[in-house]
Amino acid sequence: MAQTRVIIADDESIIRMDLREMLTGLGYLVVGEAGDGVSAVNLARELRPDLVIMDIKMPDLDGIAAAKILSEERIAPVLLLTAFSQTELVEGAKDAGVVGYIVKPFRESELVPAIEVALARFREFRSLEKEATDLKDALETRKLVERAKGVLMDQQGLKEAEAFRKIQKLSMNTRKSMKEIAEAILLAHEVQREET
Repeated sequence: MAQTRVIIADDESIIRMDLREMLTGLGYLVVGEAGDGVSAVNLARELRPDLVIMDIKMPDLDGIAAAKILSEERIAPVLLLTAFSQTELVEGAKDAGVVGYIVKPFRESELVPAIEVALARFREFRSLEKEATDLKDALETRKLVERAKGVLMDQQGLKEAEAFRKIQKLSMNTRKSMKEIAEAILLAHEVQREET
């Protein structure tokens, strides 16, 4: 199994060094380090890690703002590190799409569960997102096919099952999706209507 690729972002170099040693010792691959939020975001965009472990309090761009960018751009899940456990920071982290939160000082034994849960949550989120997109596409295709069937039934006097079969056959013969065939039928119908 491939090693989990991690970027560490903290403005304190000693913490980055300790964290790198811990992560490496636990079998994770640290692919980059940053001392501020802007560098962390740019590094993550470039390296596409599996996880970004980031401090909340950093110069230029704090960890919550950086996490929001990484979350919105769907680059990598973010596990926040902080010495602060104030409610507003936790709320801000949740709103930014952060998948985990560790309060400093943390022990090595706390790191693996936090990382693995964060990665699992992110995979789960991605899976749900893909499922929603697939369902949306399927619904859109179904609507287009229904409209195209209606056009074929009107124009060629076909029954519903015959119109569906015709779209299906055109799809197989042309190696195009049923959605593309339906769109072509609807476009041809629209052009025909404009000409008359």
